[in-house]
Amino acid sequence: MAQMFRDTAVYWRSPLLPDAELLTAEYYGQEFAPHWHDSYSIPIIRAGAQTYRYRGGKRFAAVGGIAAINPGEIHTGERASEHGWAYRAFYPSVEWMRGLASDIAGRRVDAPWLPDDAIVDPETAAMLATAHRMLEEGADMLGADTALTAAFALLLSRHARERPQPQPLQSDGVRVARMQARMAEDLTQALTLSELAATVGLSPFHAARLFSAAVGMPPHAWRNQLRLNRALGLLRQGTAVAEVAAATGFADQSHFTRHFKRAYGASPGHWQAA
Repeated sequence: MAQMFRDTAVYWRSPLLPDAELLTAEYYGQEFAPHWHDSYSIPIIRAGAQTYRYRGGKRFAAVGGIAAINPGEIHTGERASEHGWAYRAFYPSVEWMRGLASDIAGRRVDAPWLPDDAIVDPETAAMLATAHRMLEEGADMLGADTALTAAFALLLSRHARERPQPQPLQSDGVRVARMQARMAEDLTQALTLSELAATVGLSPFHAARLFSAAVGMPPHAWRNQLRLNRALGLLRQGTAVAEVAAATGFADQSHFTRHFKRAYGASPGHWQAA
């Protein structure tokens, strides 16, 4: 028998999403009274199901659904499953959403409007949930920032009423090389996508898009591979795994081990012993 969810909610913030709250929650008995937000409300249902009244209709969102609410719009919320529901939610500001939509379009655009009905798009929902989890963990700032930008860019380009579409991409080897140099100069330094993009005078969206097209992987993945390459030399010298993790900029030994095993098929300790 499936266990009922509890009524528990944790609000938190991330420096990568300014002027915004984030929420990790599960509910069973909670029934939200009619209310509205100055920001967008973008919950991704990860278990159970929710029903809510919004813009004259009763809506339904199940696992993988995105129950998006536009700013200033009155809505409710309650369980639509006998066990309750759980979700991860973003509350991005109007200015942040408008800024991203403008970056994608390459020109100033109005604040995006999202659909009245729950969005059923497993790929976008999964990317949003991953970005939310990465922001909550706070272990990889560049990766989390990249994931956040990519997930919301996909949401807007697929589901906004006026869907911003990126302009044709022009190759720019000079900018790509400058981003690589910036990431390589100090692997232990925390770096966000916004900071990396500022190095070459681009928006975060366009910097990540340019880099990925030229290199074949997003900036954070390239930087982690560079860290792993540097780590191999230290491991060959007999440096302790924990020291290697710290010296190459991984958040901790477990983070280093996870990436190392994914790349080389063995843990750093086993690779070093062999």
